[in-house]
Order: sequence, then structure tokens, then C-alpha cells
Amino acid sequence: MSQGVAARLRHEGVSAEALENGVAGWASVGLPMVPETVLPTRDSEGRTVWVTRGRPKVDRIACPWLIRRFVDPSAIFLFVAPSEVQGVAERFGAASFDIEVEGIVWSHRDELCTFDVMVDAFGLGGHEPLKRLAPIVRGADTGRPDLVPEAAGLLAASLGLSRMYADDLEQLEAGMLLYDAFYRWCRDATDETHNWVSHQPAKSRAKAKVRT
Repeated sequence: MSQGVAARLRHEGVSAEALENGVAGWASVGLPMVPETVLPTRDSEGRTVWVTRGRPKVDRIACPWLIRRFVDPSAIFLFVAPSEVQGVAERFGAASFDIEVEGIVWSHRDELCTFDVMVDAFGLGGHEPLKRLAPIVRGADTGRPDLVPEAAGLLAASLGLSRMYADDLEQLEAGMLLYDAFYRWCRDATDETHNWVSHQPAKSRAKAKVRT
């Protein structure tokens, strides 16, 4: 059926491909699959809705990046005053994240930051680039920039972005590119040093694909 759906979408002008051997083939080779059961209830248009404190720095940009790139590309993020997070979550059926309130699922856990918690809950812990990225985010977000060398750089870039943008959603969009770059480094550039070799990017930015 996937072949037929993809063919019909292409007929309507939509770029569509079918997975080789379908979802079963994807799972059989150990590629990540996000369990729908861990996600918040979707809205009438099929989007997950998330709410957190305004003026994001590290975790509150890293988590939306993770969700948009690996879980729900149409996810909605609401940035509000800390005192309003819970009320907004109830009013809009949103999932609260990165806020220190008892009973919140998506928040720090012991030495782990919210990004760590989400990576694990979404079943992405075995994805090598994210395994490399997680301690970078953790070090930058938990006051341990010496955890890995790259953490200090992420923290500096995050603080710079927070001063460049007064609008949280504009900052989020700028931060998406920042995390795309860190993810790509984690994926296939960790062995490269500064030199005169030129690496031409692909025509379209490579992104990991995950089945929900």
C-alpha cells in the first residue's frame, strides 16, 4: 500500500518515496522508531503541542530541535512566563517541558537534562550522532561546560542567540540551524581537523529519518 500511496502523492506533485520493505524492514535493521504512546495528545490537525518557560537558552531550544527533527516536524512550541506554564498546558492540551514542577515527565532527572530524558524516552538512545550530541547539550545546560570540549562552545553560541533575539520563536528558528550544525558534526565530522580541504554540502541538508 505504501507504494501506491507514494505514487498517488507524486501524481499530485508531492515529493514522496516508500520505505524499502516498509516499516517492518526499517525496524528489522534497528533504525529508530518513536513510540506514539510517549507523545502528548495531538491537536485537531495532528500536531503535538509543547509549552515551556520563555527566554530559552540551551535545553529549551535543544528539545524543540529534537522533536521537530525526529518526532513531529509540525510540533507547536509555546513560550510563556514560568508561572503560566501549567495553566497554559491544561488550557491548550500541551505537554510541559524543562520546568521544575513535581510530576512533570519532561524535565531534568538527576544529572541528566531534559534533552537526555527525551532522547531516551523517544527510543533514540542508540542513534550514534545523538549519543555524541547529548553530553554536549548536558554540559552546556547543567553548568558543566568542561564535560566535553564542545559544551562550552554550545553554551557560548546559545547565550549569544538569546541576546540577538527578543522574540522566542525567532530565536528558536535560528537555534534550529545551530543544532543542525552540531548534529551534522556529531554525525560525520568529528574526525576532521581544521585544514584546507573543502567539503561541499549535499544539495539538500541531510536529516535523520524516524518513523513515528
